Amino acid sequence: MTLTRREFSRHSALTGAGLALTGSVAALATAPGALAAEDPAGTDDDGPGYGPLLPDPDGLLALPQGFSYRVLTHSGVTRLESGEFTPSNHDGAAAFAGPRGVTLLVVNHELRGVRSRWRHPVPLTEGLVYDPAASGGCTVVEVRPHGEVAQWVGVAGTSTNCAGGGTPWGTWLTCEESEELAGQNGMTRDHGYVFEVDPYDRRANRDPRPVKALGRYAHEAVVIDPRRGHAYLTEDADEPNGFFYRWVPPQGFRHGRGRLRGLADDAGVLQAPRCFDSRGRLVDDLSRATRAGTVYGVDWTDVPDRDARTTPVRQQFADSAITRGRKLEGMWWGDGGAYFVSSYARADSPAQHNGQVWFYDPRRRTLTLKVILGVDDGYDGPDNITVSPYGGLVVAEDGAGAQHLFGATDRGRIYPIARNERNIGTEEKPDYSEFAGVVFSPDGRTLYASMQAPGIMFAITGPWRRHSHRD
Repeated sequence: MTLTRREFSRHSALTGAGLALTGSVAALATAPGALAAEDPAGTDDDGPGYGPLLPDPDGLLALPQGFSYRVLTHSGVTRLESGEFTPSNHDGAAAFAGPRGVTLLVVNHELRGVRSRWRHPVPLTEGLVYDPAASGGCTVVEVRPHGEVAQWVGVAGTSTNCAGGGTPWGTWLTCEESEELAGQNGMTRDHGYVFEVDPYDRRANRDPRPVKALGRYAHEAVVIDPRRGHAYLTEDADEPNGFFYRWVPPQGFRHGRGRLRGLADDAGVLQAPRCFDSRGRLVDDLSRATRAGTVYGVDWTDVPDRDARTTPVRQQFADSAITRGRKLEGMWWGDGGAYFVSSYARADSPAQHNGQVWFYDPRRRTLTLKVILGVDDGYDGPDNITVSPYGGLVVAEDGAGAQHLFGATDRGRIYPIARNERNIGTEEKPDYSEFAGVVFSPDGRTLYASMQAPGIMFAITGPWRRHSHRD
């Protein structure tokens, strides 16, 4: 059932929905994971988190006192079971509980274009290749209880594999942030799809098939509503800006291992959002929201041509008929809904910001702005996110200058977790890679995260704790 603009306006008048706290970085603590920004330089003795970050003598990760890290994979250094080097450009990841204490990590490699562009593309493992011209894909990293690490290819020959998302049934959906068609830029097959990878069963990954029912566009992330079966997806694209999508499965469809790849190309319905404020007015751009706590009602409208061979999906709608978002990035399912990121908005947007985190509530059919980072705030460019087992969120930063992993308590207080200290630029012009693939182990004891360039995956351990209500 669709929540109409009239119904939302009436509900808002009764409950105050649509009102926001004042202040550019204040946040409503109406749901776990509500997020706001504070000084990234560190925390005081009474603040949340684990204290200031300490320089790393090895020049990789600055961490709080009592924390340590271990390098699991390093592009060009560690090797796959087949003998090839670990691919570069680590991105989205998920962690799964394997047998006998094993953790299985599926890791995307955001490699765009033909293989000759990259020193360490994803190897073309026999039977696991979609397009032999493409350089991207994902790998599976097996971390055994005594520390041994094994790696193998999950899918190869895909392009620009970005955030992706895990499924309730224990597989990984790897997303192509690409719109290249066969014959363009050296590609031999169409790209811009979602592929399912099973970390438990290598045979299930043979003969990769795109899940065309989820559309062809510059995919970023995806989550599955475990109750209703809907998929929610983000698009990182511009000219014009992309969408936050919903896919509704066909009647009678039941999710499970391998079932997505068996769907017809036009199965279910792919939809884009129409958001409206408490007065029933269409919101054409999520960047217009400048106060945390802002609530929009959401209607959904069907995508005319989801395979978009002649016209990109985001160009199939007039601005006056749909709601767009600037640089929609990471997403995570938690607290009964989907958290997702708008990484930043600049001068070409209705209002500027250094990052937003939104929460979509499928039961209420509302979208709530949980954080807005002002252009002068310390952190900027939130990207991959995860819901922490200790409360709140953990966010990977992809902005200018220093790059952090930072957490946020349920009351909206931010604290640093790690800082990238590996300079891939020069002494005169330092450059630090973004963080990506932030995810906790199934037992909650280890935080995994990667530096995208050159491609290093870390396991971070320490005295994790649940934050008190005063945080």
